Amino acid sequence: MLELYHWEPNANSGKPIMALKEKGVEFVSRYTDMLNFDQHKPEYLKINAAGTIPTVVHDGVVLTESSQMGEYVDATFAGPPLRPDNPVERWRMRWWTKFFDTFFGPSLSMIGWNIFVGPMVRQKDPEELRQAIERIPLKERREAWSTAIYNRFTVEQLAESRRRVEYGIRVFEDGIKARPYVAGPTFSLGDINVFCMAYALPVMQPENVNEEKTPGIMAWLRRLYARPAILESFKLGRTPMAQRAIEVANKLAV
Repeated sequence: MLELYHWEPNANSGKPIMALKEKGVEFVSRYTDMLNFDQHKPEYLKINAAGTIPTVVHDGVVLTESSQMGEYVDATFAGPPLRPDNPVERWRMRWWTKFFDTFFGPSLSMIGWNIFVGPMVRQKDPEELRQAIERIPLKERREAWSTAIYNRFTVEQLAESRRRVEYGIRVFEDGIKARPYVAGPTFSLGDINVFCMAYALPVMQPENVNEEKTPGIMAWLRRLYARPAILESFKLGRTPMAQRAIEVANKLAV
């Protein structure tokens, strides 16, 4: 049996959800509400002591780190291959994954936390928030949550995140306009990993991602949104974040 503990099908949780859907693998969905701090509750920490989302439990084996989960899923289960055989294309798949995981994603996440996560969580009781933050096992995650919840991002930090996002968009446009998919001629885990961070760019960054400035990204998004497994994945969402995917699909006329 495969259980997937996940939040919304976006930046992190979306990766294993979409990989499993693309492979046609049955799994038990364990929705873990990040805004309710489910990932820091004792019952979840017994599974994943770091208190991070998502987590895969497959026949007793516990797997963390969302980008690596996709490679495990592809290597373990039958179904359409999600990794190219060509060494250059496989390198390209991993290069784009790392670029989005380490450069683009954290900056986009800071903007998202400032706009969405922080305001949502601040509606909770202050004492409940304090206790929830204290339960977070990793010091750096406690600091990150505290900064987001109490809106402690500096003007300089937000400006640098916006700069990185705009730069990342330009880099991705230059890369994706040369080929139909991230790695090359075929769909791969690279597309899943990038899409989970880029799926809402036309509504989050309309001034930077549009038909005039980024036709390559827009065409790539249409190809991704046309995949049944992608749209099926968003049905596991419960917040307006999942609804943004429908908004983008409509915007792209998919």
